[in-house]
Amino acid sequence: MVELKILGSGCAKCVKLAENAEAAAQDLGLDYTLGKITDRDEITDAGVMVTPALMVDGKVRSSGRVLTAEQIKALLA
Repeated sequence: MVELKILGSGCAKCVKLAENAEAAAQDLGLDYTLGKITDRDEITDAGVMVTPALMVDGKVRSSGRVLTAEQIKALLA
């Protein structure tokens, strides 16, 4: 199972990144969970200074930009 997490305040960019991550995981037929981290302390503890950020299986894979579903698929494949 792949664990996807979106780190951010819940802004429009965070929502879009979550939608793109979910679309990518579904397109690849992955067994996944999608969570959101909105607590500032947890976000900075993860080493993220600019949101939104995408974490895959505990590792930050993107920060400060909204990846497209295609870009996320490349990270997950």
